[in-house]
Amino acid sequence: MDINIRHHIINNFQGDDFNTLRNAIEESVKEKDELTLPGLGVFFELIWENADQELKNNLIEIIRKRVQKGLQEKGPNS
Repeated sequence: MDINIRHHIINNFQGDDFNTLRNAIEESVKEKDELTLPGLGVFFELIWENADQELKNNLIEIIRKRVQKGLQEKGPNS
């Protein structure tokens, strides 16, 4: 069975507006559903491929700080 997750995720959201995409991302993060992780990874890949170096550095710093805190704590830009 040949499944291309990237194509499936992108095709699934093609034509969706800003609010639909935002709601899908927020709901996936809120629910902590393991099945949505590949889709969030595809979204992150799209961001990364289109980000300038400053945005990439900011993302890495956010991830670095969050990873150091572990999974127990949460909050915006924590």
